[in-house]
Amino acid sequence: MKKVGKILLILAVLITAVGAGAYFYIRSKFPATGDTEITEGYYKKFKSDGELEMKYSQLGEYEVSYTEISSDNESIQKIRFWYPSELEKNDKPYPAIMVVNASGTPAASYEPFFERLASWGFVVIGNEDGQTGTGETASITLNAVLNLRETVIAGRIDTDNMGIIGYSQGGAGALAALTEYENGKTYKTIFTGSAAYKFMAGNFGWNYDVTEINIPYFMTAGTGKSDDAGVKDITKEYAGVCPLESLIENYNSISTDVMKIRARATGAEHEEMLMRTDGYMTAWMLYHLQGNEEAGKAFFSDDAEILHNTNWQDIEKNS
Repeated sequence: MKKVGKILLILAVLITAVGAGAYFYIRSKFPATGDTEITEGYYKKFKSDGELEMKYSQLGEYEVSYTEISSDNESIQKIRFWYPSELEKNDKPYPAIMVVNASGTPAASYEPFFERLASWGFVVIGNEDGQTGTGETASITLNAVLNLRETVIAGRIDTDNMGIIGYSQGGAGALAALTEYENGKTYKTIFTGSAAYKFMAGNFGWNYDVTEINIPYFMTAGTGKSDDAGVKDITKEYAGVCPLESLIENYNSISTDVMKIRARATGAEHEEMLMRTDGYMTAWMLYHLQGNEEAGKAFFSDDAEILHNTNWQDIEKNS
């Protein structure tokens, strides 16, 4: 049996035996492999019949550079920045995106993701924390970013146009960073991929309150059993990382005055969600942080692309 097959077998046995805690332990030890691995050019594997989703899943037009600063926080270690290279030659501010890591996945382990996103004209920010669910290190990182000195990025971030994204445990962390910390008010929009659902997240001490969300929110999950195990009561047994019932509950808990979308990636398992959501996540950020009207056509109006895209299902939106 190949190594990947053995890992998946161990994962399945441990989830059955001891529930969600085992899932996150194994994810911390064995990051996604095979076709889901985020390596150089990973986005070339993605396919979509949606013209906009396909376009925004690939590279943008900007060349990308990188810098980093050290952090005194033991979990953060380094704050990493990927940014359009032209930033070094002008004095205009750039919109920024904070990325909250999934379990056991420091930014250094999936650099091509950051590079691709930055190629669309964003400063993309990451750190090395592999246990991000409380949102604390995202909040600390944001404070450091807002007070940068003596770095090429200092003074170059458009603080009126900052977004936050997170996957899995990092989705819970992004929600916590937004709703549980004062500086969460900095963010203009949020995207989550398979954010650990509230009941399970609470058992790990990853607390967030979606009723506090007052900025545009695009929430996603996969239809595979790793995200939705199909249990009868998601508050009494492990239901997968982000079951449909939890998406519906979160969506309905947010004010109707807030622009919001929920959708599931058809056939996607939990470990595939970063790659499977790349295109529309990027389009969402381009619309809200750069005012890209073309990108907005993926989501808005009764004829929005996402509504006719076979990559997506269980869609509800209020705009």
